[in-house]
Formats: sequence, structure tokens, C-alpha cells
Amino acid sequence: MFPGTDSFRCGGSILVRARRSAPDRPYPKGSPHPAEEQRAGLRSDTSPDTSTLLRFQLKTCRLGEQRKRQSLPPVPRQTQPGPPGHGGGATPGAPARPLPFAPPLSRRFLFQPRGPGMAGEAQCLSYTGCNFLRQRLVLATLSGRPLKIRKIRAKEEDPGLRDFEASFIRLIDKVTNGSRIEINQTGTTLYYQPGLLYGGSLEHDCSPSRGIGYYLESLLCLAPFMKHPLKIVLRGVTNDQVDPSVDVLKATALPLLKKFGIDGESLEIKINRRGMPPKGGGEILFTCPVRKVLQPVQFTDPGKIKRIRGTAYSVRVSPQMANRMVESARGILNKFLPDIYIYTDHMKGVSSGKSPGFGMCLTAETINGTILSAELASNPQGQGAAVLPEELGQNCAKLLLEEVYRGGCVDSTNQSLALLLMTLGQQDVSKVLLGPLSPYTIEFLRHLRSFFQIMFKIETKTAEEEHTGGEKVLMTCVGIGFCNLSKTIR
Repeated sequence: MFPGTDSFRCGGSILVRARRSAPDRPYPKGSPHPAEEQRAGLRSDTSPDTSTLLRFQLKTCRLGEQRKRQSLPPVPRQTQPGPPGHGGGATPGAPARPLPFAPPLSRRFLFQPRGPGMAGEAQCLSYTGCNFLRQRLVLATLSGRPLKIRKIRAKEEDPGLRDFEASFIRLIDKVTNGSRIEINQTGTTLYYQPGLLYGGSLEHDCSPSRGIGYYLESLLCLAPFMKHPLKIVLRGVTNDQVDPSVDVLKATALPLLKKFGIDGESLEIKINRRGMPPKGGGEILFTCPVRKVLQPVQFTDPGKIKRIRGTAYSVRVSPQMANRMVESARGILNKFLPDIYIYTDHMKGVSSGKSPGFGMCLTAETINGTILSAELASNPQGQGAAVLPEELGQNCAKLLLEEVYRGGCVDSTNQSLALLLMTLGQQDVSKVLLGPLSPYTIEFLRHLRSFFQIMFKIETKTAEEEHTGGEKVLMTCVGIGFCNLSKTIR
């Protein structure tokens, strides 16, 4: 085949061995053979009198079909070395003796490493049940890891996803590009492979069975990492008794985002119309800029309360309802602080939504910029007993005092948002002092460990150490260095 060589067939390949021009020299007893030295890495060069194996693969139809079926490169057959007197190779002119087995190739040569957005099936996280669906979908979108949730209300009379959960999944599909969502016929199994966060100008009709805050909480987590600045119109129930209202998120979540470097004129939540349950009819506009990286924070001193602000709203009822709530709330809060101002917001006509109702939102601001919040809303029309506005105002003021007693630099509503932003920050230490952790926050910490492999250092601060309120928790972590690679460069 080649001049000065001997060739023979072995297992679908042609092995070519160069002829030696001189016989092998004898080796001292006990010294390693040159071929063994070469395999052990002791010799970096090959002497001219050492046998050289040149392997040429035959691209036959049989091997081509086998390679297509297996999608793997063929494993070469290895030969047993000969005695020391033959240079470690086969006898010239004789077929090579194959080993009884062919060791498989290492997996790192068979598959290329996958990035966060190209997660394979082996990285798919699996959960059971419908609890904490929003947490899992949001963290899967940010981490790029596929998610599979089984047995969603499988044992209930009405199994599967609810309408508000299906609406949330449609919202996630709108703000991303290339997401893959699979739901079985009964709605009890959900598979979600996230795409890229895209953003842009969007509109979404939320389910009236849950408030707009149910959807807005998750958008606050995703919006800073879009490719384009997010500008979205959400329609539905703006204030209810289950989810955080738009007023609370506007007063507390936006200042928290600014502490992590997400600020600007385009960061805004605007209430165009209010909507009360059960029919809704409200509309808000949420805009948020994009950021490439987040700043680490050291937020450990909440400070003392300096002022209290609030909003008393009423729709499709007498305007005196709001004034009665303000008077009753001030009757309690004036005993502790003089700087109190509660606005009244009475909307009429189209801006008042489709159902009557009223409620109140109160915020307490400290000298260091901490904002704590509390809220209450009336019972939906036709559900439960009627609530007097005086009673609602007093109860809302007591809830605010309870939140102040719990303390911390972040209120109970935004604990999970603060922990997420700490996780996604730069590779630096972030510290935040929180009040007692809510069950929702505790489960959120477990999900952070599953999706981002990050754990927090938790230190308990007693009331004697802080000199105010109840027990506090100091949360410390090192950010993962999350970088928004989708952000457009201008």
C-alpha cells in the first residue's frame, strides 16, 4: 500500500506498520520497553526504530449505517503488544490479536458541554403538586433549567391546572422567546423548557380569580433581565384579599429594586383603572429597564420610623367610605407618630372597574429608607358579611404596627424578591436583615438551592440585640455573578 510498509486488515480498519531498517537492540533485564514508556508518558519522542501504527478508517456503508444508528464515533480495536523482542507490535505479516474487549470512550469526548440555555434532559428538575408553581417557573426561566411538574391536583374532583395558573403560563410564554410548554390532556403534568427573556411592549388579560399582584410579583423578578425593556399592560383585579395589591408593590418593591441598581425614569407602575373582585376591570401599566449586572447590598440597619403614608380607595361606592377609613386609621396611628398623611382615591365611571368595593394600603418609612407595608380590602360583592369602613381602617392600622414590630429592612411581602436579587448579584457578599421568615420565603430558599446551588448563611438576632421588635434574621450570601447576556448593546 505504501512503500516500505506492511499492511493488514483488523476489524474494519487497515493497520499500517513501518518496517524497521535494523533489528531491535536488546534491552537490559528489568528496563521498560520503549512502547510502554510512550504509553506511560515517560518518553515525549518516538525513536526511528520504534514501530509506528497509522490508522485509516474505512468509510464503508456498513460502518456509516452503524454510525448513524448510534450517533457515536466508532471505537478503535486495540491490539495486544508482542514480546519485548518485537518492539511491542504484531509480527510483520501476521494479523493483529484483538483485545477481548474495547473500552468505551470518555463521555467528555462524546458530548459537548451544554450552557445554561441548552440544558439537557439529565438536568431537568422534577416536582410533585401544584404548590409554589410561580417560584418554580420563574427560577427555571432565570436558570435555564427544564422543569417537569407531576400530579397537579391529581386526587381532587377537578384535577389539573386552574385558570389563573394557565393564564400565568401564557404570560411567561409572552415575555420569553423559544419556550417549550407541554401540558397533558388532564392538566396534571406540566413540562417547561425555558427560552430567552425577550420583553418589549405586551398586553395580558389576567384571570379575575386572582389579583394582578399574582402576576406582577413574578414580572418584578424577570423584568430586569429581558433583552428589551419591558412595557406591559395588565388587566384584571387590582386589589383583593389574597394577593399583594398593586399599591403595595408600587410603594415597596420599586424602592427595593432601586437599591440593587435597577432604577431610572422608566421604572414605574401606573394604575389606570381600579378593579375589585369578582369581576375586575382594572388596568395597570408596568415598565422596567434592563440591567446587565446587579449591585451587592449591605442592608442591615432598618432605622427608626419617620413617617406614615397611605391610600384609601373606593370604587362604585360612596366617597365617604374612604374618609371614614382615614379617620379611624389616624385615630390609632396618631398615638405613635404625628407625620401621617393618607390619600383618598375615589374613581368613577370606566376607571372604577366592574365591581364595588373599598380598601386601604398603609406604608411606614424609616430614616434609612426601609419601607414596611400593610393592607386590607373589603369582602367581594355577594361574598361574606359586609365590613364597616371604620373597622377596616382600624384593622389595617393594627396590621401596620404588627409589621413594624416584625421589623427588618424588607417587609414580609418582598422577602423572596430581596433574596432572589441577592442571589443573582455580582460575586460579592450581600447582607439583608429580615424579620421572621414567612413559609413562602422558606420554600423559596429551598428552590434557590435546587436551581442555583446557592445557600444562605442565616444568623438569628434576638430582640435584646436589636433593642426593638421581635427576632430578626440576618441573611448573608455570595452572588452567583448572573449576567444578562440578552441585553442589547447600544
